[in-house]
Amino acid sequence: MNGQGEERTAFEIGVVVPKRAVKERDESFDCVEVLVEEFKQAGLIVEKVIGIADEFIKLAAPLETLGRAAAELQIKKPTHIGMDLQFEWDEVEAFVRQPDGSLFSWWERFRCFNHLIYGIVNKRNSAVSLKFDGKEFHWELGESLLKRLEAEGIVKQVFPLHDEIKRKQLLRNWALNWWDFTSQPIDDIYSYFGTKVATYFAFLGMYARWMLFPAALGIMLQLVDLGSSQSMMLPIFFISIILWAVMFFQFWKRKNAALLARWQISYSVVADPGCKVLGLDWSSLQSPVELVKKVGTDRAREKEVFQRAEWFGHMMRFRNDVIIFLTIICLQLPFELAYAHLYEITRPDALKFGLTAIYLLAIQYFTKIGGKISVKLIKHESNESTEYRADSLVYKVFGLYFMQSYIGVFYHILLHRDFKTLRQVLIQRLIVSLVLENLMENSLPYLKYSYRKYGVRHKKRHEKGSSTGKIQFTSRVEKEYLKPSYSASIGEELEDGLFDDFLELALQFGMIMMFACAFPLAFAFAALNNVTEIRADALKLLAMLKRPVPRAAATIGAWLNIFQFLIIMSICTNCVLLVCLYDVEGKWKIEPGLAAILIMEHVLLLIKFGFSRFVPEEPAWVRANRMKNATHAQHMCSKQLLRSISGGEKMILGGGKKTE
Repeated sequence: MNGQGEERTAFEIGVVVPKRAVKERDESFDCVEVLVEEFKQAGLIVEKVIGIADEFIKLAAPLETLGRAAAELQIKKPTHIGMDLQFEWDEVEAFVRQPDGSLFSWWERFRCFNHLIYGIVNKRNSAVSLKFDGKEFHWELGESLLKRLEAEGIVKQVFPLHDEIKRKQLLRNWALNWWDFTSQPIDDIYSYFGTKVATYFAFLGMYARWMLFPAALGIMLQLVDLGSSQSMMLPIFFISIILWAVMFFQFWKRKNAALLARWQISYSVVADPGCKVLGLDWSSLQSPVELVKKVGTDRAREKEVFQRAEWFGHMMRFRNDVIIFLTIICLQLPFELAYAHLYEITRPDALKFGLTAIYLLAIQYFTKIGGKISVKLIKHESNESTEYRADSLVYKVFGLYFMQSYIGVFYHILLHRDFKTLRQVLIQRLIVSLVLENLMENSLPYLKYSYRKYGVRHKKRHEKGSSTGKIQFTSRVEKEYLKPSYSASIGEELEDGLFDDFLELALQFGMIMMFACAFPLAFAFAALNNVTEIRADALKLLAMLKRPVPRAAATIGAWLNIFQFLIIMSICTNCVLLVCLYDVEGKWKIEPGLAAILIMEHVLLLIKFGFSRFVPEEPAWVRANRMKNATHAQHMCSKQLLRSISGGEKMILGGGKKTE
């Protein structure tokens, strides 16, 4: 049984080509017609759509076509005995299906599509002459047709298409469903967008639910209002939110492990050596396998090459880190201190709000420049995979944003010790950044989409020579093509739009945690923002942007380490805040109060690093299930091996008897 007809076939890939001014008389030379015919021969279902300015080729694949491609790619999938084995179409029933009942995940299907469309090469006896709008070129032997057409500018873009039925279902049950404000159909999100996007929304939903506790605590603290700065309420609040943060991330690890077990995904997906996605080769750097091939069988030479490659990679990463650090010190630090000083000497609150808004707008573009420099530097690092390169980028760019977001606040704490001004800075930054980020995040994609539609209409009217008449976009695929891509603001080569979404969460977490004692009510602002962020991000992905290219990621990656770093920073900064509250005169003497704060800091740091021993990162049922699968797989392999040995011995004995 091959499972044919069990799954609904939907168009999932779109190919964009310009409209032809001159149609070739002989279609055998027309490169677009040749491309369509080759797609059909590869087993794909093809539908052509004529748009206003371009032509579109929509592609779908029957299950058998995807299965054959998965077998050629040697994709490993979980089986019913608990082992990940290389996929074979003829043994399809042995493999575990997805939560929605489909055989392949969206990431696997996308890899198969990519293999099918870019794997169309010239297998004829000689080069083929192709034409487009009177332009002639040659399709060489062994050359990928799609890559050739992209190089000639004939194929403008290849992008994933939204599945309209599933998209509307997710809009109704997720993006527009406000009744249960933190509940999300995570399995449906995983099936439609892939692991990385689903993991982000699972994290965001859990973060929003857990944020309700410190938000309620902060509101209570604000209503009680501390009569004196020496109150014991602030230290209790500080200890509570540190314990809350430590527990949250430990329980998130457990939830992440449970999700991966439910989706039948192993952590090895993170170490994926990279693949070509829509023509982008992310594996240009030398992998260990390539090094072994070059070295050959010389063991001493192999060890030397690996050591040289390892240390060269470390040195390149260290050099890049130094460049980013010096950029922060030499360029960004003076700018941040100048803003902090101007804020200090500005009197009217309205001017302070305006100064903060201008500063946040200006610094975003400044930091994006640093991010683009980081992208260029990382291309010269010897990272093992795309995800490792993305993590390296995350660390570098977060360093820039960390300085941009917090240096002005540190300035007010350490130099002025003015808590009234500090609270004003925190309120203004939270409100202004919340308004600006949500405004830009939700309005920019719509403005870009509207501008592109206007450009297409204007060009069409210009071609007709008439400025009147309404031009309607009737095809859904053309509307999707004009929508912006879900890409990172610093560069889409290594990161998708989740970089900006995680960055927003990390900066918010750092702001409310590191200055919790100065402004406990900040947690209520964050809770409100996170609840609206779930629906806003869902609506953005489903209605305002192209369908994202799936990425292979089993965890939130480097962001988890950044959140852990911010917890440690929070322990230190809040202890400094409590010292400033206690030591009003600034004598900095070791008195009982200050000594208690110092002891509390060390105790909290010990709790932070020791709590992981108390709460395991993996639920017991996940661990038991993994052990059961491993035991079952070992038992099956042992039986198969014994059969092979027994069969081999019988053949030998049988051959010996015949000889006698």
